Amino acid sequence: MSDDLARLVTWHNGDKTYSPFSEKEMRRRQDAVRDWMAKEDVDACLFTSYHCINYYAGFLYCYFGRKFGFVIDHQKATSISAGIDGGQPYRRTAGDNITYTDWRRDNYYYAIQSLTKGTKRLGIEFDHVTLDTRKQLEDALPGVEFVDVGQPSMWMRSIKSAEEHVLIRKGAQVADLGGAALVEAVQAGVPEHEIAIASTNAMIREIAASYPYVELMDTWTWFQSGINTDGAHNPVTNRIVESGDILSLNCFPMIFGYYTALERTLFCEQATDVELDLWEKNCAVHRRGIELIKPGARCCDIAAELNDMYRGWDLLQYRSFGYGHSFGVLSHYYGREAGVELREDIDTTLQPGMVVSMEPMIMLPDHLPGAGGYREHDILIVTETGAEDITGFPFGPEHNIISKH
Repeated sequence: MSDDLARLVTWHNGDKTYSPFSEKEMRRRQDAVRDWMAKEDVDACLFTSYHCINYYAGFLYCYFGRKFGFVIDHQKATSISAGIDGGQPYRRTAGDNITYTDWRRDNYYYAIQSLTKGTKRLGIEFDHVTLDTRKQLEDALPGVEFVDVGQPSMWMRSIKSAEEHVLIRKGAQVADLGGAALVEAVQAGVPEHEIAIASTNAMIREIAASYPYVELMDTWTWFQSGINTDGAHNPVTNRIVESGDILSLNCFPMIFGYYTALERTLFCEQATDVELDLWEKNCAVHRRGIELIKPGARCCDIAAELNDMYRGWDLLQYRSFGYGHSFGVLSHYYGREAGVELREDIDTTLQPGMVVSMEPMIMLPDHLPGAGGYREHDILIVTETGAEDITGFPFGPEHNIISKH
């Protein structure tokens, strides 16, 4: 094949760009993988997911139908990217980068072959690799044994470093600013999407102003009104807000692949006595949940106690999801450290350094008085002695009945 149709190229275009994480921090993450590899007799690991590549390499890829990878062996760390992305993956990678071209369908696997020569046991993410990809890896790497690194990497990511805490705190501050911009935009007669735009733009501008260089991607707002509040992940629509509507504020700044969130129940101008009662009860669960987050607490035990509160008010049947989850490298389309979720079926013990949310929600169907979704959301960093609540935006009826009169 001629040089102009090379299967692999080195596009180290420009210098490494700013990262919020030090070289020491990125080396710590990669060395944690190497420590696991040494214990499990694994020669190299191929990471393929958004979250693992971003966590270990510092590079958040744009999928768009092409595969990406990050190979860590006992000496080197190298990202694998597609030619369409130019030199950006190299500039963001804590390590080396190799680029594969589009000229042959198997060039991605050719890149993996070039980085895993002599490998007998290869770590891959069982929870991310599809059946098709697994078959193609087997064909490209005959005789290589595949070992799951997905679960081990999840536990590595679950306890955040001091540098991660700094970034997550900043994200919580940005979310609070987005919430303030959203409240300022709330008014009867204004559509959901216009209110959401005000919040998202405020967060993007704050992120841009906070770092010498940052890729501005994925920050978003879900603002829901009326019946649209019944689901925590319902999309923004063009529904017009009306006086008396229950509202859901959901602000999600994304900074270097790290997700933070602010969620609050609001009402437009007024709320009925039934709505106020439901809202106050959900806030009581939220306050108690915040008190329960501490080192040594089991996720399932927190869920059980909060269930008892709802059960006492005959509201448990209206609870729609778990009470909280781990934070870090995740988004609405990647991530989720499933071992650290505040649910009845998770017996994980909270440890210092973990970052979790408290986010109780109940949803009353539209045929009942007080219909709508009620939810609050704070982010907490588990410390040696308790937990630090890094969300500053107020919650409850005394703060969030929004009236412009």
